[in-house]
Amino acid sequence: MTPDPSLNVLGGALAPCSTDPVTGFFRDGHCNTCVQDQGSHTVCAVMTAEFLAYSKYVGNDLSTPRREFGFAGLKPGDRWCLCAARFMQAADEGCGPQVHLEATHRRALEVVPLEVLQRHAIGRD
Repeated sequence: MTPDPSLNVLGGALAPCSTDPVTGFFRDGHCNTCVQDQGSHTVCAVMTAEFLAYSKYVGNDLSTPRREFGFAGLKPGDRWCLCAARFMQAADEGCGPQVHLEATHRRALEVVPLEVLQRHAIGRD
C-alpha cells in the first residue's frame, strides 16, 4: 500500500493526530490514507462523551476496549482518525467532535466540505 501525499486540508504538511492512542489507517499516528482505505480515515477528531455515545449507537463502538485487537478503547479527549463519512454523519446530527485541521488529511474534503471542518475546528471563535 502506497500512502497518498501527506497534506492537510489547509494545504500544508500533515501534522500528527495521536500516538497515544496510536491512530490512523497505517497506525502511524497520522491520518494518512491510500486507495485501499475505503473508509477514508482522514479526519483528526477529538473524542467527546457525546460523540462516543453516538458512534456506539450507530454501530461503531470506539469506547469499549477490544484487547484481542490491541485496542484499549477511546475516552473523551483522545484524538482519533475518524472516517470522513462518520464525521459528516455526526456533524449533520449535531454531535460532530472538534477537529484538528492541520492533522486532517486533504482527502477528507472528498466527503466533508472545508466549511464544515472549519466550524468544528479546535480553537475556533
